[in-house]
Amino acid sequence: MIRGTILSILMSVAITGNALAQDKLTVLLEWFVNPDHAPLIVAQQLGFFEKAGLEVEFIPPTDPSIVPRAVASGQAEIGIHYQPNLYLDHAAGVPLVRFGTLIETPLNTLTVLADGPISSVRDLEGKRIGFSVSGFEDAMLGRMLENAGVDKNSVELINVNFALSPSLISGRVDATIGGFRNFELTQMRLAGHEGRAFFPEEHGVPIYDELIFVTRPELVEDDRLKRFLEGVEQGAIYLTNHPEESWKLFIGAYPDLDDELNRQAWRDTLPRFAKRPFALDQARYQRFGAFMAEQGLIEAAPAVDSLAVVLR
Repeated sequence: MIRGTILSILMSVAITGNALAQDKLTVLLEWFVNPDHAPLIVAQQLGFFEKAGLEVEFIPPTDPSIVPRAVASGQAEIGIHYQPNLYLDHAAGVPLVRFGTLIETPLNTLTVLADGPISSVRDLEGKRIGFSVSGFEDAMLGRMLENAGVDKNSVELINVNFALSPSLISGRVDATIGGFRNFELTQMRLAGHEGRAFFPEEHGVPIYDELIFVTRPELVEDDRLKRFLEGVEQGAIYLTNHPEESWKLFIGAYPDLDDELNRQAWRDTLPRFAKRPFALDQARYQRFGAFMAEQGLIEAAPAVDSLAVVLR
């Protein structure tokens, strides 16, 4: 009897010890925590990562531009990144691969004032357009203008840094490129100015994934990544099924985000999360790589499997 009791205690201790042993993962965000990260926060709050044996830490970057090189150099196992930027990093020799998707549709917009004189992209001929980051935004704008029959050289590009909405509202520019449809439009409305958005994917720009998960090639076989994506998938499905309960979990973890801007962003972003974060659309990546090459941002479209993988 005593021997059986001791054995039972030892087994209990062993099981408890295994349950407490968590594999650590560091995820470097592309920006501060916001509704774009909803599946991650929901998964963490509901213990999906913990049940998968993971202790996941989310770290906002001091400088968003450091994310790809920080992950490539081993400062984090996972980074949240933009699909368009992945091609630029690949061309620059940064060792990164995409292994999952967080937001599977573009968020970028070309935005104007709803009560202004511009009702179509064609109306932008000869106008001033504000931007924050050159490169992909220039290429995206160029394709949209070309698609509308507008000579890109006829517009004046003005670097407004990250003051997209203020520069448009103040009249400094006639339009902005690069604002996110799930934030900037609400931000403008709350400031008393309705915006009108033109979506790149409806004006000649190939569809792409806005936010993806990247890692170093040598970690692709690491089982932690698969367990992480399983947790993200559970979070995305729960979020889809229970949006209000999920919102409460989110603001419970980040009470400073409980305001109208983030509540509306939550609703606007909800349908854009990948329900199958493991899935890779090879044709989408091929088309977008060709677009990047056509725009002169990279020399040639890379083979998809050189920058994107599916975990097995």
